[in-house]
Amino acid sequence: MEFVERKRWLFLGLPFTFTKYFVKEDMITIDSGLLKTVENDCYMYKVQDVELTATLIEKIFGLGTVVCHTGDTTHPTLKLEHIKNARVIKDFILKESEEARLKRRTVNMLDIGSEALDDGPDEV
Repeated sequence: MEFVERKRWLFLGLPFTFTKYFVKEDMITIDSGLLKTVENDCYMYKVQDVELTATLIEKIFGLGTVVCHTGDTTHPTLKLEHIKNARVIKDFILKESEEARLKRRTVNMLDIGSEALDDGPDEV
């Protein structure tokens, strides 16, 4: 499955910008620019967390901004700004990034409260 979205103006949600977002099962690509084109890629296994934000104006026009917090060195925060189907794309990125981490065996585990529980206070 692949999503291709275009950054839009907040005014009526019109797609008059030169930024395209390609979200595939293994990679997110941001292609921006008219005279000088810049293409930025981020592998799905590097996506650590995904956030969806929507201002009042974005909600009115059915848009949203997906923010991906990544382990990428060039862009630790990827923003897919003012896109349609933002919630569907956010859910897709969450699911695919987890699957990509499992495939590459790069799952991060948090060690919360791993100390042994004692029945009482330590006596010296």
